Amino acid sequence: MASLSLPSLNALTSPGLPNQKPPYLNSSISRMSSFRYPPTFTTHRFQCGAIRMQAGEEYYELKQMRDMAAAKKRWDAMIREGKIKVLTPREAGYAVQLSNKPLLDVRPASEREKAWVKGSTWIPIFDVDNRFDVGTLSRKVTNFVMGGWWSGVPTLSYDRRFLSKVEEKFPKDAELIVACQKGLRSLAACELLCKAGYRNLFWVQGGLEAAEEEDLAREGTQPLKFAGIGGLSEFLGWTDQQRAQAAREGWGYRLLYSARLVGLFVVADALFIGAQQVGQYLQDIRSH
Repeated sequence: MASLSLPSLNALTSPGLPNQKPPYLNSSISRMSSFRYPPTFTTHRFQCGAIRMQAGEEYYELKQMRDMAAAKKRWDAMIREGKIKVLTPREAGYAVQLSNKPLLDVRPASEREKAWVKGSTWIPIFDVDNRFDVGTLSRKVTNFVMGGWWSGVPTLSYDRRFLSKVEEKFPKDAELIVACQKGLRSLAACELLCKAGYRNLFWVQGGLEAAEEEDLAREGTQPLKFAGIGGLSEFLGWTDQQRAQAAREGWGYRLLYSARLVGLFVVADALFIGAQQVGQYLQDIRSH
């Protein structure tokens, strides 16, 4: 998988920042914890840390763009050479329903549990990382800070058994339709499968998010279009899919999310006032 180099698809990692203490400091941690730096020195350290964090984020975003550009060139070449055939969601639906072709769903569990194509086989190439070790927690925090709170996209990890799981289910000569939510992870999966010897691969262009309700037989609680949204953007109805739905359904749909937005402001205002009251109460206690 290292050859794919897809930071937006693979598990998120952040550039390491120097945080190792010299050995001679390890024996004096207790003394150092009680020492207070002068204000100017503390401010300087804070500014340096902020500069390093900003530099790390810029490096991460630049690496993402470079890796994605390289991956896109490889995928475009594979499509031009006919190693990967392209299907629209509607064509994929016809192939599944009329020709009984298998559809491989490579989405993570967070998307699959909301909606899936009836009869599809689920083998995620990247799945939700539920570990809680130090390295995973660091990646979870990075993912949340860099937009996870808004989009609801969880921290994902590559499943190293993905190929072996596919090989257990499908022979190398199977005509296999591969789909994900937006069309990127399924292309990465097609590249892996092609290198493993699969020669009849069909990619669903635009992913299941591009499918209309009549294109594919669906199971689950939500439309396929909505399976990839989450976080605060979904709660407030500020995703492209929800805006399109609001345009079709009219004011009733819009009023629901407008009420949620007003409710969010009311809650935020109440928390702010409550924090002020608590601060005033603590100040009165100290003054007495």
